[in-house]
Amino acid sequence: MRTFDLTPFYRSTIGFDRLFNLLDQTSGEAAAPGYPPYNIERTGENAYRISVAVSGFSPAELSIVTKENQLTIKGEKTANENGGNSEVLYRGIAARAFERAFQLADYVTVKNASLENGLLHVDLVREIPEAKKPRSIPISTTAVSAPQVVDQAGAKAAA
Repeated sequence: MRTFDLTPFYRSTIGFDRLFNLLDQTSGEAAAPGYPPYNIERTGENAYRISVAVSGFSPAELSIVTKENQLTIKGEKTANENGGNSEVLYRGIAARAFERAFQLADYVTVKNASLENGLLHVDLVREIPEAKKPRSIPISTTAVSAPQVVDQAGAKAAA
C-alpha cells in the first residue's frame, strides 16, 4: 500500500480547513472501521457538527469524553434489553458496543451533545484566545522629529 506525505500542503493551509482531516483520523478502529457511520459538517465559520448513527442506543448507554485533543464516543448496550420472556429469532439491528475516536484541532471544544431520531449530534466550536488572534498595528504617517543629543551635563543640544 502506498502512503503519501501531505505535510508540505499543511504548511500552506490557510484557515482551519485541516480540521476535517484531523477529525477523520481515528484511532483503534481495526475491529469495525465503518461502525457506526458518521458525518462531519461545517455549520458556521468556526462551528462544526459530528453526527453519529446510534439507533437503538439510549442516552444512558452512550458516553462522550474529551481528553487533551481527542474526542471519544462510546456505546455499550445493556446485557438483556428484550426482557426475560422473549427470544430473538433474527437480529438485523446492530447492537454491538463501539468506540469512535476523533482527533480535534487546537482550540476546538465540545459545546453540546444531543440525541434525536437515532442520531447523536456533537457540536464543536473553535474558540481562539484573544492573545492568539491576529491584531492590526496602526501605521503612523506623522514625520518623526530628529533625535536630540543630550550632553553629559543634562542640557539638550541641537543635532
